[in-house]
Amino acid sequence: MSALELGLPMKVADGELPERVTIWEVGPRDGLQNEKNIVDLAVKLEFLDRLATAGLTVLEATSMVSPKWVPQLADAEELLARLEQRAGVRYPVLVPNERGLARALESGVTDIAVFASATETFAARNLNNTVDGQFAMFEPVVRQALQAGMRVRGYVSMCWGDPWEGAVDPAAVGAVGRRLLDLGCAQVSLGDTIGVATPAHVAAVLAEFPSLENIAVHFHDTYGQALSNTLAALRLGVTCVDSSAGGLGGCPYAKSATGNLATEDLVWMLDGLGIEHGVDLGALAQTSAWLAGELGRQSPSRVVRALTG
Repeated sequence: MSALELGLPMKVADGELPERVTIWEVGPRDGLQNEKNIVDLAVKLEFLDRLATAGLTVLEATSMVSPKWVPQLADAEELLARLEQRAGVRYPVLVPNERGLARALESGVTDIAVFASATETFAARNLNNTVDGQFAMFEPVVRQALQAGMRVRGYVSMCWGDPWEGAVDPAAVGAVGRRLLDLGCAQVSLGDTIGVATPAHVAAVLAEFPSLENIAVHFHDTYGQALSNTLAALRLGVTCVDSSAGGLGGCPYAKSATGNLATEDLVWMLDGLGIEHGVDLGALAQTSAWLAGELGRQSPSRVVRALTG
């Protein structure tokens, strides 16, 4: 039973919320990369196919990172070669550097994403660079990708909190995000990597951008704030939200991290607000329940458990 079937109010107030939201599904990449046990390629392919069948139109398929650092995604080329892409569905791939871009081009990828940090410590630990220096690493990636006709997205990590530096200055996030847009990124996704954001802090960071037309949000649910943070972003004009089917994923930098915002939980909320999204919640929940079985554990998504338990 959906929120609509329960007879709940469908709009908070005219003009407060967008009519439609694009869900950027990160489960196949950001979700599965955190799995310790290698997931069979056939399972990954079926997962992507089921997600497309459920109506999701943006599926982040994999990442062209070194297999040494992320063994789970060592099968990226084979996955892309065997993937039966659906008409009307985009399959972005995360690209960390020029070598990764070359691999993406060889695999026929048309959508890529690059990854930046808003804080010095995370840039040093994760990118072996500085906040300013990281741009020298992916500026040529963005330039070459645009020349090849690719669509490029930029991720900014540690936008609301850093496990070493604490609270992050919104101005620092704005500076990195705007620089990515200036490079030619069609969209920038702001990530709450350790899940510490609250709605007021969300508003403070989003205020750093003159327009939210090309801004997406990516919340982790460590402190149970992902949905409330998403609602705050929607009220301010954000129309693209990252989420992970079944709440797949996690954060290695916070012991209590519980993973990404679950796509099913997001869809339930959007239904209750009367916001269009194009996703079949029942099919999606069944997909996440199936994958949880393949992974040998229960889905952390409350909506998945409610609908399939």
